[in-house]
Amino acid sequence: MSRPSSARGDQWTFLTNHARVLIALAQDPDARLRDVAERIGITERAVQLIVADLESAGYLTRTRIGRRNRYTIDFTVALRHPTEADHPVGDLLTTFIHREDTPAADSGPAATS
Repeated sequence: MSRPSSARGDQWTFLTNHARVLIALAQDPDARLRDVAERIGITERAVQLIVADLESAGYLTRTRIGRRNRYTIDFTVALRHPTEADHPVGDLLTTFIHREDTPAADSGPAATS
């Protein structure tokens, strides 16, 4: 078996930053983007751009509550890549979060988690 080049062998991961942001917001819908950025290890600006992407694609909606935002995930939206498009994003999210521990467990798949 060949070994990965030292230039990139330890640099890749299975999940994109978009998936990480979505998972973080599914776990804590009231999280500040600054806290999400710190948790994931990317800049706050990168998180803001990712949230804008996710919102425009229909994966989440942002609701202003006072001075904070609350993020609601739509678990029914299909994954984007053609090879996974027959799966809703909820399939991915439930792999990483415990739905029974969230307030949305009784609300159905399109609820905030």
